[in-house]
Amino acid sequence: MSQASPPPILSVAPTRALMDEAIRVRVDNLPPGAPVTLRCLHHSEDKDYWEAYGHYISDPTGAVSVADDVSVGGTYRGKEIMGLLWSMRPVPGSRTGLRLRKRNVCTPMLFTISVYGGHVSHDFSSRRPLAEELTERWYMAPGVRRLELKDRGVRGTLFIPSGPGPFPGLLDMWGGGGGLLEYRSALLASHGYVSLALEYFAPGELASTDLELKYFEAAFELIKQHPAVVADKVGIFGLSLGGIVAIHMTAESTVVKPACCICISGSHLYLRNQPLWNIHQPMLESGRKVHMDEEQNVIWRDISLPISSDLSRKTDVRRINCPLLLVIGQDDQNHPAAQYAEDMERMMRSVGKEHLLTRLEYPDAGHLIEPPYSPHFRATNFMWDYKKAKVTMLWGGQTKCHSDAQEDSWKKMLAFLRQHLYSPHLPKARM
Repeated sequence: MSQASPPPILSVAPTRALMDEAIRVRVDNLPPGAPVTLRCLHHSEDKDYWEAYGHYISDPTGAVSVADDVSVGGTYRGKEIMGLLWSMRPVPGSRTGLRLRKRNVCTPMLFTISVYGGHVSHDFSSRRPLAEELTERWYMAPGVRRLELKDRGVRGTLFIPSGPGPFPGLLDMWGGGGGLLEYRSALLASHGYVSLALEYFAPGELASTDLELKYFEAAFELIKQHPAVVADKVGIFGLSLGGIVAIHMTAESTVVKPACCICISGSHLYLRNQPLWNIHQPMLESGRKVHMDEEQNVIWRDISLPISSDLSRKTDVRRINCPLLLVIGQDDQNHPAAQYAEDMERMMRSVGKEHLLTRLEYPDAGHLIEPPYSPHFRATNFMWDYKKAKVTMLWGGQTKCHSDAQEDSWKKMLAFLRQHLYSPHLPKARM
């Protein structure tokens, strides 16, 4: 580009947004037909750098619009308005098996978007960008309150929407990696739900955690009894192990009566009248079914197949009496989620309850279906609890298809929650 040319103008709008809101990126003042690279860079709380980039050709007016123009190369291709976020990956030379997750939801995730002359794929640090802008992405909308919770033995964090309330409530549970993850609950509160991010074991302690149904019942009751919550409008939301617990509570508890339940990549396999750590029992029994791919990633998909007909080894979903939404990635390499869903539907149909079940199935989506525009993690580091070993777990999924599934399923999950927990006074929080 000629030095006499006016400098390119890069615009990112909005500069501050919720994590599930789309942003628009545009470059003006380029020469017509000029090759340029748009790059997004993030420095994580774990001190790792993540990047995504697309290759563009400016139009006859000298402009590039990510929403309207096609990326011809980079970490994504085609017309992808949010490709600069969902295609993020660790920069070359990073540690292996990384996963990008927000720990402190009271601060934004910061992304630097830059434009470079030419089609660049490496050595960005040695090049000077033509222009750059900083954008903030938040899980907590203005006015959302975050309260640490330790009550009746229950550990977690409660998020309360802005406004007078009362609001519907959600018990939000993550998976077998353990620990306290708050970002989905913060985002759900930003959409008008009092959400409890529940911690039910610390990383690496599942085998020593004697958790029984009463712990989760106590957590559900805490939400139900909170003054900001409509007592008969409380649902359960779980992913992976959290989904297993969600389905088990919904079907088996005599105390918990959720208004609805969402299960992402979960199952109904649960040893009846056993503490949660015994969820690993099928793995011990079926160790030969655990295998590795050519990159030495651990695959759990087959350990519970074929699905047993023995009701003592699974939750009796015939007892479910509320709407249940199953979100399934058909390339899930951790759980045979599609087969689980088929068995659950068969069981519910046998007692005339199939109308309560909705299935969202996505080809080439994997196990870790996160809020929209989150990067895709095909394989990440994982503490294999009963072996006390860190492995690289294969979750599955193809990046573009998985990202489309995250965006579509999030919209449909919010619609499902609104349908079954709706109050006409729900706020619609935005940045």
